Amino acid sequence: MIIFEKVSKVYPNGVVGLQDIHLTIEDGEFVSIIGLSGAGKSTLLRAINRLVPITDGDIQINGTSITKANKKELRMIRRQLGLISQSFNLVKRSTVQKNVLSGRLGYYPTWKSILGLFTPEDYQHTKEALETVGLSDKLQTRSDELSGGQQQRVSIARALVQQAPIILADEPVASLDPITTQKVMEDLKKINQTMAKTVIVNLHSVPLARKFSTRVIALKAGQVVFDGTPEALTDEQLTQIYGKAIFEEKAGEIHEIERDRSL
Repeated sequence: MIIFEKVSKVYPNGVVGLQDIHLTIEDGEFVSIIGLSGAGKSTLLRAINRLVPITDGDIQINGTSITKANKKELRMIRRQLGLISQSFNLVKRSTVQKNVLSGRLGYYPTWKSILGLFTPEDYQHTKEALETVGLSDKLQTRSDELSGGQQQRVSIARALVQQAPIILADEPVASLDPITTQKVMEDLKKINQTMAKTVIVNLHSVPLARKFSTRVIALKAGQVVFDGTPEALTDEQLTQIYGKAIFEEKAGEIHEIERDRSL
């Protein structure tokens, strides 16, 4: 469970990232966060693992405050949080296996991490994670030889090897084509349903949020302006969130995705 209590974030330049956020995200939910660029989506997501320190309030992960955690406590809490980003964050010259194994680094002291002293169980978990995302045949392939979609699936496998019960995905499909986008979202949904992991994902696509989420949270100017099921997210509410012209452009993504899937 993740709890936001009166959370606000003001950046040093005076920009307000979040305003008085009250949220509770339950175990096993698939939550999509939507809104315009600059609405606070990435700030909200990255506040969960304290990559963005908040200005006021408190964030609790499974009953423990990450806001107040010391260095040792923060390391322990972050084991529970797998991060998937738009830029993949892979060591491009390293093999897929080594990149996925890096998900275990939080469980070892620094000297073991430097020497790469992993257990046989770690290697087995790596194989299983790659099977889950359909990349079993890429184990020894250099990461820079993969397509963008394959690299993103490697980052998903890394989060699985980390064995984090919560997966944070910050615009994971923003740089992918529509067909690959569908595959990555399907992987995340499968992980959510079959492994009971909580998935929180930032999305620019309203159709994807409606299709894959159990819950949608919309932000506008750092405030929550919608929190509910995809079915409850009406076109009228989307117009309020995005503005009429922008929402019409977003709605067009439905046709783009459906057309590409039919090829």
